[in-house]
Amino acid sequence: MSPAAGGVAWGLPAGIVASDIEFISLWTLVAALVISAAGIVALRLLARRSIQVMVAGVVLVCLFTSMAGVAIIAVRMLSGINKDVVLDLMAIAGLSGVIVALIVGRQLIRASRSISAAVQSVGDSGIYVAPAQILPAELAELSGALTVAYDRLAQARSRERALEASRRELVAWVSHDLRTPLAGLRAMSEALEDQVVTDPREISQYHTQIRREVERLTLMIDDLFELSRIHAGALRLSRRMVGLEDVVAEVVASAEPVARAKGVRLTGAAIRGIPVFVDPAEMGRALRNLVTNAIRHTPSDGIVDVLAEVQRGVACVSVSDACGGIPRADLPRVFDVAFRGESARTPGPAEGAGLGLSIARGIVEAHSGQIAVRNAGPGCQFLVRLPLSRPGAAVLTPSVPWPEASRAAGPGHHRAVSAN
Repeated sequence: MSPAAGGVAWGLPAGIVASDIEFISLWTLVAALVISAAGIVALRLLARRSIQVMVAGVVLVCLFTSMAGVAIIAVRMLSGINKDVVLDLMAIAGLSGVIVALIVGRQLIRASRSISAAVQSVGDSGIYVAPAQILPAELAELSGALTVAYDRLAQARSRERALEASRRELVAWVSHDLRTPLAGLRAMSEALEDQVVTDPREISQYHTQIRREVERLTLMIDDLFELSRIHAGALRLSRRMVGLEDVVAEVVASAEPVARAKGVRLTGAAIRGIPVFVDPAEMGRALRNLVTNAIRHTPSDGIVDVLAEVQRGVACVSVSDACGGIPRADLPRVFDVAFRGESARTPGPAEGAGLGLSIARGIVEAHSGQIAVRNAGPGCQFLVRLPLSRPGAAVLTPSVPWPEASRAAGPGHHRAVSAN
């Protein structure tokens, strides 16, 4: 009889027929499906249990499926002692697999518990110390991510504490600074209301003083509003391409009357062709705060110099005064809220709430720039650095001063202003 007629597949070993293959395949498939279904149900029931139990469950499913297939083969193809030997070997292999699964699961549990202990030990310090033991790749990656996350959280907490301290200081300073003009306004208004002052000249003086105090309060409130927008990240910039020399010229021209009234000589110079992408109004306010602060702290007959140039591919504006310098210990605090560099909290009649430099820093940083201060010459120098829109567009050459603030220089590379 031909192999085809006898129902035997081609290429089968001697003694094995197609019916054996069909029997083994069918029952192995049935056993695999049953064991897999039972394993899936068991793993879902054990979803909240330890990793060790779940790993052991996965291993048992694989072992039982393999053992079932081998058992079916043994029952179908073997007999006598051979069958017993195969079953004994299957039992030994299954026991070994379970032991290995339990060991692996225990190692995973130990690693996860070490990470959990490290997280719980963070406490108020906010410092996460990674476990010293060797971790599996995934858990090591998780530990590294926790380290980065806690570092960022610590930085955020530090910034929040600094901001909260700054807010408390601001409230303390501003509440004091607001009380002083308000007390004066109340006293003068009561004097006018009760007709304590009847002389027309005195009444006119009271009205003038009331107007000045109101203007001062308005400026302080404007500064508070600007600073609150900066701290809240709500500062909206209307950026456009401008020449930095134009911004500097406008600032110096607007500050000229203040300098002349105090007897301070205000000079300024700027290289032509320094393109920057900024909000002209906000950047002008920042530079104006720096110039006004320099004039306020410079004695009569002193000089305040404003220079705009390009240094190492960056647009730079420096404001130098003759204030006599800032104590080294106070330099890091110059841009802090309400810092005036003096122990007395009561500002002078022309001073604000000490927010000008803080506002300048916020505006400069909002433009992706940097602001710094250092002692130089007879006073100190504030330096603002801004990115150029086209690096290398300007070329540094010696400054040429202008005689007048409102007049543009003739041909050349510079515009400058001078106020006596």
